[in-house]
Amino acid sequence: MERVVLVTGGASGIGFATARVLGQRGWRIGLIDRDVGALGRAAATLGAASAAADVADEASIAAAVAALADTLGAPSGLVNSAGIAADIPAMDTEAEHFRRILDVNVLGSFLAARAAARLMMAAGGGAIVNIASVSGLVGNLGRVAYGASKAAVLQMTRVLAVEWAEAGIRVNAVAPGPVEGPLVETVQASTPRAMWTAALPLHRYAAPEEIATTIAFLLDPDQSGFVTGACLPVDGGFTAGGLIRPDHAP
Repeated sequence: MERVVLVTGGASGIGFATARVLGQRGWRIGLIDRDVGALGRAAATLGAASAAADVADEASIAAAVAALADTLGAPSGLVNSAGIAADIPAMDTEAEHFRRILDVNVLGSFLAARAAARLMMAAGGGAIVNIASVSGLVGNLGRVAYGASKAAVLQMTRVLAVEWAEAGIRVNAVAPGPVEGPLVETVQASTPRAMWTAALPLHRYAAPEEIATTIAFLLDPDQSGFVTGACLPVDGGFTAGGLIRPDHAP
């Protein structure tokens, strides 16, 4: 039976890498992104179906999920990769900006999950993977809004996992550390790269494909069928770290 996965934020970064990995593994791919130009290029590159949507807009994301289901069939997987980030001190964080981050990262993930889950329930189940962050697990500087949003995503993941288990839907999250890509330039604007690599026991940033393969594991019922409500850090040891010997730093 063919597996269908929808990927929000699928035009770039972790979302695009995940769609590519899953496509290589035989999944049928539906990309969702608000950047119409990037979405078209990504869909053409991957041979994927696509639908433009703002995940924070209830009608927009519902229509995109329905359109892709009409094209590909009911989704058996959803990856919530759409998100925005900021590196702003708390005293400089405006309420409007805080709300926008919560709208996209938390509400957007919920709306996409709910729309996909309705179809999964009718089809007998599926799996959802939300993208959180190490900033939702520890108190990183400049992350008052972004960190709060990702902590909320983690708690939402647990609640949805409990509520939807009887419908055969597993809900998990990954919490990436620093990942190569355009988001790094936004969320780490005030923190030198050397400080991050020194704090990571593996002393390097992840490639997007390393996050993608972990997501693929959590989507696959043959590999992770008894895993739900979990958060898997993919962070080079960042959240496990304590003191690191100076002679081991880059």
